[in-house]
Amino acid sequence: MIENKKKQKKIRKKLLDKYRLVILNEDTFEERLSFKLSRLNVFVLGSLLCVFLIGITYLIIAFTPLREYIPGYSSTALKKKAIELNYKTDSLQQVILMNDRFYESIKKVLQGEVNKVDFNKDSIIQAVKLEASEVDLRPIHEDSILREKVDKEDKYNLFESAETATNFVLFPPVNGEISAPYNLKEKHYAVDLVVAPNTPVKATADGTVIFAEWTAETGYVIILEHSYGLISVYKHNASLTKSQGDFVKTGEVISTAGNTGTLSTGPHLHFELWNDGYPINPTNFIDFK
Repeated sequence: MIENKKKQKKIRKKLLDKYRLVILNEDTFEERLSFKLSRLNVFVLGSLLCVFLIGITYLIIAFTPLREYIPGYSSTALKKKAIELNYKTDSLQQVILMNDRFYESIKKVLQGEVNKVDFNKDSIIQAVKLEASEVDLRPIHEDSILREKVDKEDKYNLFESAETATNFVLFPPVNGEISAPYNLKEKHYAVDLVVAPNTPVKATADGTVIFAEWTAETGYVIILEHSYGLISVYKHNASLTKSQGDFVKTGEVISTAGNTGTLSTGPHLHFELWNDGYPINPTNFIDFK
């Protein structure tokens, strides 16, 4: 016990012993500065200085752009750009998915995979038996106004209004003899027009090219999307002059007629018209002679 106390007193004395730090002029040995120090003071000051330097270093790394130059830290601008690119990629994936579904439906149209669906109307409409005396058959004022408006419209117009019919005219893509007419029973939803090879094929109306590719059965195919739900299809072309996404005007050359594809039997144009997903007979609206 006595030895331990002596050791503790000795250590305490060493820590508290006073020393003087003197700064002298080397040439004249003149005393410029002097400090009274002890081992304890030096240890405390050294510890505080280390803590201060560590704190300053942390603040510089955490709150200044200098941290970008330290390995392991990423740039804030780079993170922001990465997040924006991630959102754009997700949006593009959604657009690609929608386009894929649209192209699948177009392929079904090109391949003639349009099924006729028969259903019983009575199974989806609940019949309600009413006596004639229980029903008021007198037209109301609003109904009379609607009937008068409908009577003034063109009942035999393909499109929605007379203004639409005036501004929307279907142009014959080629002039020639019809070798195979439109036939719903045989699923031939088009007219085949016999023409000379490399005859210019023109757009039947203003529209956008939504498909322009080669297919094994129908050769070079180009499809235009027009206003009012109308789509025109041109098959067995020798070459295409327009690409997907191009906007074309009425009568503008979009391809040259040919004899491409395994289903072709000679130089001709296979021309289809679709309205809101349903095939229509082109000869009802276009004179090909």
